[in-house]
Amino acid sequence: MRNLLLPLLALGMLLFGVSHISNRQKETPQTPPPIKPVVSPYAERIAGAGLVEAATENLAIGTHLQGIVDQVFVQVGQRVRANDPLFELDTRLIRSQIAVQEMRSFSSRAELSRLEQLPRAEDLPPVVARREQADAIVRQWEDEYARQQKLALDGATTESSLVASRQKLAAARADAAGMKAEEDRLRAGAWEADKTIARAAVALADAEVLQLKTQLDLHRVCTPELTDAAGAVELTVLQVNVRPGEAVDTASGKTLVMLGDVRRKHVRVDIDEHDVPRFRSEGAATGVFRGDVARSFPLKFMRLEPFVLPKRSLTGDNTERIDTRVLQVLYEIAADADAIFIGQQMDVFIESRDGAAAAGGSSGIVLPAAEH
Repeated sequence: MRNLLLPLLALGMLLFGVSHISNRQKETPQTPPPIKPVVSPYAERIAGAGLVEAATENLAIGTHLQGIVDQVFVQVGQRVRANDPLFELDTRLIRSQIAVQEMRSFSSRAELSRLEQLPRAEDLPPVVARREQADAIVRQWEDEYARQQKLALDGATTESSLVASRQKLAAARADAAGMKAEEDRLRAGAWEADKTIARAAVALADAEVLQLKTQLDLHRVCTPELTDAAGAVELTVLQVNVRPGEAVDTASGKTLVMLGDVRRKHVRVDIDEHDVPRFRSEGAATGVFRGDVARSFPLKFMRLEPFVLPKRSLTGDNTERIDTRVLQVLYEIAADADAIFIGQQMDVFIESRDGAAAAGGSSGIVLPAAEH
């Protein structure tokens, strides 16, 4: 029995090995994929990844100024019209500055009014009285000088008395002329140059008030005004990324509110630069959403953007190159698009012209003739 143990063990190991090998060589039954792969409806086609966007493109609304958000007037899904408020920054500081500047404007206007109303009725009588007094003194010294002249002819006065009388008359006449000039200046009112300066001060103060009020308006961000063939476009709020109390900045580049016209939806398709020679705008196009291959959507060509740019929207394919340049083409979803959401990714098939890509050529970027 001991002599048969080793052969029996070897035989058992042999049978186990044969059984294991035969089981491993059996073909594994292929199970159908959980989602049917997308099949192009065209024999000659090019394919590209497309992103659904609003007919107006997705409008990324920012802010004119930096500050703290005070109020948000909209919510996601709300429809807004032109000039409807979206959100507003804290306006307490700018309102206080407007109040101060309005007082400065009022002060400048009051100064101009004062200059235009000169002379004051109360200022004239004292000046007129002093001028009449000066005229009376002149008449008095004219009489005195005349008497001195007669006495001098008769030798009844001295030469010094005559000279003194003449000098006092000249001084009285000078005083009277000065008082007359003072009266004329007062009656003429303010100097025109002073009134011009006052008017300029009023205009400057008003302009500063207007500037501050413009800044106040910029604190409130409103819906832009867009029109099409049917008139004003009603937009839908797609995203709200701002809350009361948050700080916003013009340099951050953050989309605070996203708007778009979702009545019609477009698909922005990235066509690989190697497929561009085969693209034709009149070719039929069909789009299929990932995970819903049972439905396909006919696409209508809208326009292409003639600048080939680096690819930004990545699909996650392992063979995808990040240095690829793409031509962006916009199509309109011709079918009912109510169940389609902005930002969804779509596989797009475009009927292409026969033949492969054009041969030869350099790998550089095509520039306009003026830049060569």
